[in-house]
Amino acid sequence: MSGPLLIRGSVSVPEAELLWRFSRSSGPGGQHVNTSDSRVELRFDLAATESLPPVWKQRALERLAGRLTADGVLTVTASEHRSQWRNRETAAVRLAALLAEASAPPPKPRRATRIPRGINERRLREKKQRSDTKRGRNGRDWG
Repeated sequence: MSGPLLIRGSVSVPEAELLWRFSRSSGPGGQHVNTSDSRVELRFDLAATESLPPVWKQRALERLAGRLTADGVLTVTASEHRSQWRNRETAAVRLAALLAEASAPPPKPRRATRIPRGINERRLREKKQRSDTKRGRNGRDWG
């Protein structure tokens, strides 16, 4: 993983703002798993960053409040793969997706619309027909 981490559009986080930590991972790997640091922990100081636009940063801080540490650091871990390189790529992709989703603008509010009378009447008519069909299956009339 080299170079800036692209978030959305032309906004990216420089490599200097990302802090990588490596440790031994549980899971597959045989004897090799005890000697290699394949688990990746990627930390990004969201509260102190200057690389995100202020509006995006504020949205992300609000939406990711539950995932941030006390000092505003966002942590992503990856240990699915046996190689450290693939875990680094996975962690970077996760962080980018998390920041892109958290900094996205809120959806436009839904405009309330009325259901046309004809559609409602047709729905009720079809419900009545279905009810009559099911009532007709009743075995009481069979002699």
